[in-house]
Amino acid sequence: MVFVFAFVGLAMVAPAGFLVDDFARDGVSVIGTRWQTFTDRVMGGVSDGQAVYETLDGRRCLRLRGRVSLENQGGFVQAALPLTTGGGPFDGSAHKGIRIWVQGNGNRYYIHLRTADSRRPWQYYAAGFDAGPTWEMVEIPFSAFAPENMQTPLNRQTLLRLAVVAAKQAFSADVAVARIEFYD
Repeated sequence: MVFVFAFVGLAMVAPAGFLVDDFARDGVSVIGTRWQTFTDRVMGGVSDGQAVYETLDGRRCLRLRGRVSLENQGGFVQAALPLTTGGGPFDGSAHKGIRIWVQGNGNRYYIHLRTADSRRPWQYYAAGFDAGPTWEMVEIPFSAFAPENMQTPLNRQTLLRLAVVAAKQAFSADVAVARIEFYD
């Protein structure tokens, strides 16, 4: 189950958690790693997209835009952030899930997690969320993440990468993320 909270004004105060990024440092996250943009072109697809840093409705954010195409076995555009600092995986076992502040064009988007068990590029854990035209806080518990192309349950102790993804249908993607954190 995904929890959505609407906002009035610019406040983004939330209960305790571990801040991953608030996009104040254009490209370098709070944890010191850099965002990267990928599309299905890495596997022969034809989708295109880009992630830019901007201020949208008074909030600094990462905005992922693009055209998702299902041609040539494709179907994704993503902005990904390595969670590994100092060589080891991120231990998320003290947290209950991921909290994001999002705004979009009304489509469904996904958070993908990769762990030490995600050995192949097409293996990950996914949970969906809807991004509407106003800023909303969305909480996604770790229990909502389903394994894709693998059977292994999510191991929160070995998190390697987090991604914001537009996928699974042909559409024009436009989603902004103003804050990402692991919540307690």
